[in-house]
Amino acid sequence: MITHQSSLNDFPSQIKYVLKEYKPHGYSSDMFSNIVMGGLGGSGIGSQIAKTWFFDKLNIPVETVSDYNLPHFANEKTLVILNSYSGNTEETLSLFEEAQKKACKIICLASGGKLAELAKEHTLPLYPIETGFQPRMTIGYGLSYLFMILGELAGEEVRAELEKTVEVFENNQEDQIKSAEDLFLYFKSSFKNKFVIVADKYFAPVAIRFCQQLNENSKLEGFVNVLPEANHNVIESYYGKLQTNFIFLYCDLNERVHARFDFLTSHLEMDNNKVLNMLIPEYSIPVIFDVIYRLDWLSIFLGAEHGYDPMQIKNIIELKDYLSNIEYIDESDL
Repeated sequence: MITHQSSLNDFPSQIKYVLKEYKPHGYSSDMFSNIVMGGLGGSGIGSQIAKTWFFDKLNIPVETVSDYNLPHFANEKTLVILNSYSGNTEETLSLFEEAQKKACKIICLASGGKLAELAKEHTLPLYPIETGFQPRMTIGYGLSYLFMILGELAGEEVRAELEKTVEVFENNQEDQIKSAEDLFLYFKSSFKNKFVIVADKYFAPVAIRFCQQLNENSKLEGFVNVLPEANHNVIESYYGKLQTNFIFLYCDLNERVHARFDFLTSHLEMDNNKVLNMLIPEYSIPVIFDVIYRLDWLSIFLGAEHGYDPMQIKNIIELKDYLSNIEYIDESDL
């Protein structure tokens, strides 16, 4: 059985697999009016990370959907990219059906299941993912594919960046895990507190990814606030000593946003709040994967401190069993 720890130990192999398996889809952005990427949980967060990376690189709008229905604007000039590790995520299959009805172009990512069957049946581009993992531990596959797919659409070469990422991991993996252990030790005395990740726009999706891992692996509450927006509202809840672990996750691309983090740090620390500043020196594909990796390990260490097995997701399984007994009605048909 592939555990969370073993999948993290072998993480570079996911990126190498994509570099080996990727085949050009043959599309360019000028063929479309917009792009919609759909997926849930560990299969969906890559879409948000990739969308942010290509924010200033694609010349058409990109939307992400973690729900049952496509935006109303989706039509034959829309490219729909769907990622479901199992291939059986009901929301993603609903998006596929609607995309077919709207005559959208479709690209699929899956390890198998119904989505893979549908892609083969309709002769659609299908990017395979290896089986045997918990879906949330396959971000190396899904995100690497999305970087390649969107890079091809934008005319941006990203293969070299992914190859560099593999090299970074192969040369620094012990240091990365040690760094995650140091992060855990920083929060060990307050590990039962909720986590609030304050991020800039560049690392906001990575912060969401970490909160997802906190929820599933550590059974902890995790929330994301994004600057500058959170300075116009959430800051008014920052009075006194809070039962909160704060992580500030940001890069140095906007000096005004940086100044906001400086203010919040001094403001919160004045009341002895626990604040970890993670000022990331650069914003690049290797760095994105590096931060995800360290924070994934942190979620594992926090879960172990609680005595939780990250492989166990009792509430999610019970929800799926409950929903399996309720007939699904496609709202787009109403």
